[in-house]
Amino acid sequence: MLDTLYIENIAVIEKTSIDFTEGFNVLTGETGAGKSIVIDSINAILGNRTSKELIRTGAKKAFVSAQFSDVSEKTVKTLEKLGCKNEDEPRSLVITREISASGKNLCRVNCVPVPVSVLKEIGVTLVDIHGQMMSYELMNGEKHREYIDDYSNTALLLKEYRQVFRQLKDCKHRLDKAETDDNERESRIDILKYQINEIEQADVKDGELDELKEQRIICRNKEKITGALAYAHAQLCGDEENGVLMSLQNAMQSLEQISNLLPESEKIVERLDNVYYEIDDCIDLISSQISDREGDELSLEEVENRLDLVMRITKKYGPEYSDIQGFLENGKKELDSLLSYEENMEALLDEYNDLANRALELANEISQLRKAGAQEFTAAVEAQLAFLDMPNVRLAVNIEKTKLTENGIDKIELLISANPGEEPKPMSKIASGGELSRIMLSINSVLTDSDSASTMIFDEVDAGISGSASQKVGRKLKDVANGHQVICVTHQAQIAALADTHFLIKKNVKDGKTFTEVRKLSFEQRKEELARIIDGLNITEISLRHAEEMLGGAKQRN
Repeated sequence: MLDTLYIENIAVIEKTSIDFTEGFNVLTGETGAGKSIVIDSINAILGNRTSKELIRTGAKKAFVSAQFSDVSEKTVKTLEKLGCKNEDEPRSLVITREISASGKNLCRVNCVPVPVSVLKEIGVTLVDIHGQMMSYELMNGEKHREYIDDYSNTALLLKEYRQVFRQLKDCKHRLDKAETDDNERESRIDILKYQINEIEQADVKDGELDELKEQRIICRNKEKITGALAYAHAQLCGDEENGVLMSLQNAMQSLEQISNLLPESEKIVERLDNVYYEIDDCIDLISSQISDREGDELSLEEVENRLDLVMRITKKYGPEYSDIQGFLENGKKELDSLLSYEENMEALLDEYNDLANRALELANEISQLRKAGAQEFTAAVEAQLAFLDMPNVRLAVNIEKTKLTENGIDKIELLISANPGEEPKPMSKIASGGELSRIMLSINSVLTDSDSASTMIFDEVDAGISGSASQKVGRKLKDVANGHQVICVTHQAQIAALADTHFLIKKNVKDGKTFTEVRKLSFEQRKEELARIIDGLNITEISLRHAEEMLGGAKQRN
């Protein structure tokens, strides 16, 4: 249930907070007062598209928040899946959305930042909105199928069918791909064999490209490197008389001779001894590098040729080593598949036929459910319409068989006969705006069940009707409110009189600026508002008495 809606800087609403109640809530007000802004704000909370144009003139951002309580188990599971569940109060929920002038949105669910798409996923479990535009869903054949499916409880069977149908489409794609022209297949085999052989012959190693580039630098500077190593070795080793090691050894012997006379010389000898072994180790390393250079069999030409090959393979099948290996692995799999064409084709055909038979079997089961449900659905909707002063309207469901589609084998269309003796025809050719509103309300009443969202919003579904029809629409909305929270925007006094809670949306002008306020009405205030709806601005004693009688009658019916 929607407990509180807070709106700030949305169009002409600067700040307002609406505390909705259980049962039947109505919103009334003059045209242009801001009733649609309240619905737009709720739509924003539900993750629907908004525009920065909604931001009040002069404000930098707009803000909407909604607090829900006693949410459904479906909502709780959705919140848990999305990581937004309120652990302390799992059936409570707060959604906020901030819209900046730059067009950016900042959304939160139970204080957790989320993208707008998450609001939409949660919103469908919280609120159902039925407005004037939604009546035109009746012109959409796809919606007709959804009505029949909802009433016939085909959801589980349809889910299974769609899974099989997707597998069937995938199998058909693989079958079409396998049934290519023989010449094309042979050509593909030749290409794959060449590519596989080229990669395997090259035998590129992981990291080899970088190693070859380093080796090329060494080869190009081979003489310089060899000369520098030889010179360094000669300087450190020298001959028996003038090498660095011999000089160090001589120095240490000289100092050792005076160690009894100058004790500090022992420490110098120790340090020189460490230097001696460090230099000796460096000489070994230089000798090893010289040996490596002498044993290097690869010439610059050989390195250049190998580097060229590795670069070509990398460019063609890379750029990474893993890409080359992946290309090789996939190529081998495709080649195996093409070489075992006959065997694969037989298996694919068997798979396709099995899936096609299963899909057709499920589609026929769904079709039977739809046909049975369609008869009950039309009878139930006609009963609702009779109550809403449309006793002569007859509905028919035309079900035509089609090829297999995502929704089965049925093309479904609702037809209507508005007058006795007339053949049922498509909705768009028969129904008026007022009739569409009542038909839509009747369908909603028939389809409303425990799985529906706990809050239902009806935005001027009374458009195009008046008199007793309005009163009956109000009574129908009141009936719906027995199991759901209903919020209704209306211009009809007969409907507003039946409300459990009545809100007035009023526009005021102050200091050249327009402000809209929303306030909950007392009994006396409701009398005045109903009188205004009945007689306009010229409220009379008669209209006030009429309004009081309407409220009294509604109270007795309650």
